[in-house]
Amino acid sequence: MPTIIIEGPPLPDIDKKRKLVAETSASASTAYGLPVEAMVVLIKESQPENVGVGGRLLSDRKK
Repeated sequence: MPTIIIEGPPLPDIDKKRKLVAETSASASTAYGLPVEAMVVLIKESQPENVGVGGRLLSDRKK
């Protein structure tokens, strides 16, 4: 059972999450030659104040 982990900023729109999971599952299903029902997709959302890039928090870079 392949597990795909998507890490990124919050995606508050549930319909966009549904589309992301459906399209990711379909693509992985094709690549693995397994049924889409075998795909597991985990969405891990990180707030900008919890992510650092180049030694700075993303929340600070927007200022």
